[in-house]
Amino acid sequence: MTGAPIDLCTDACLLCLFCIGTNRTSKGRSLIGKTDSSSQIPGKGVTVDQGFSVDDVSSSILTGKLTTVFLPTVYTIVFMVGLPSNGMALWVFLFRTKKKHPAVVYMTNLALADLLSVVWFPLKIAYHIHGNNWVYGEALCKVLIGFFYGNMYCSILFMTCLSVQRYWVIVNPIVHPARKANIALGVSLGIWLLILLVTIPLYVVRQTMHIPALNITTCHDVLPEEVLVGDMFNYFLSLAIGAFLFPACLTASAYVLMIRTLRSPAMDENSGKKRQRAIKLIVTVLAMYLICFTPSNLLLVVHYFMIKTWSQSHVYALYMVALCLSTLNSCIDPFVYYFVSQDFRDHVKHALLCRSVRSVRQMQVSLTSKKFSRKSSSYSSSSTSVKTSY
Repeated sequence: MTGAPIDLCTDACLLCLFCIGTNRTSKGRSLIGKTDSSSQIPGKGVTVDQGFSVDDVSSSILTGKLTTVFLPTVYTIVFMVGLPSNGMALWVFLFRTKKKHPAVVYMTNLALADLLSVVWFPLKIAYHIHGNNWVYGEALCKVLIGFFYGNMYCSILFMTCLSVQRYWVIVNPIVHPARKANIALGVSLGIWLLILLVTIPLYVVRQTMHIPALNITTCHDVLPEEVLVGDMFNYFLSLAIGAFLFPACLTASAYVLMIRTLRSPAMDENSGKKRQRAIKLIVTVLAMYLICFTPSNLLLVVHYFMIKTWSQSHVYALYMVALCLSTLNSCIDPFVYYFVSQDFRDHVKHALLCRSVRSVRQMQVSLTSKKFSRKSSSYSSSSTSVKTSY
């Protein structure tokens, strides 16, 4: 069992070194596909007019343990943790939280975004387990990719709003809550509309490609060369800058100002708990940015910088790992809710306590009923024996 992770890491390192040291044609956000004009093969789940061929590096990525073992393992963990935790968070925010503060509004939308992304993970897990072979059709592939990227950038934007809102509460604590909640609702609606607009290109571009040599149909992992270095280049570069870099700078600025305010001598001496909670939020969000969002978006920019400068890039395997790790935000977000919202903490503790108390009571009732049934049976048997003796 201990040798499996070492083998995966070794394969990934060797694969990346091999990619860097070669001058193949795989260059861009996805693996590059060249039209194979000699084949017209119907793919599984989608009819493909032409087959596509990939180089040896791309073939090794598509058939290696990195994409067929490591990625589905991580996605399975995220699905098993993220689905119940975000489902419970959404239930608490919608049906158990009476005061709809701006933070609650943002966290509700964040939990909804995570839930909408995680529910599609079984398709992605099956895709990787079956050797990166997509059998569910072009439409479902586009939906999966759209929700996948939409969740990542939706999470970034809502985390930015939450960070700015926490700073604003510390600086201006006397603003009327109802007014702030209405503003938060408007901002949240604007974010959803923005994400819907920026993911439209993912639904327009064809995402499934049949690879006759490997007998698989990929979903988003292989794109035609003309699409890869043209439309997708400009699209993902703009997305990384506008939906990650700018919100990241805004979040960092909010936290720097928040720390300065918390350290100010003008702060109330009795606000120690609030200060500790704010520091926990800062550490959690910064950890999320460093672990989940920064590697994937940084590699995205490096990809296209290499394409722009040297007309080649061989870091797609690393990008797939970073993109996989970015989904961990669906598991970390509930901890953010726990640190930020007192109502969320109370309701979670209450739900867990009620469940444990209910289980204990059910066990007590079950044991009592068993004892009573035994006593009743012994009493009836003794009564019968007495009657027969007479």
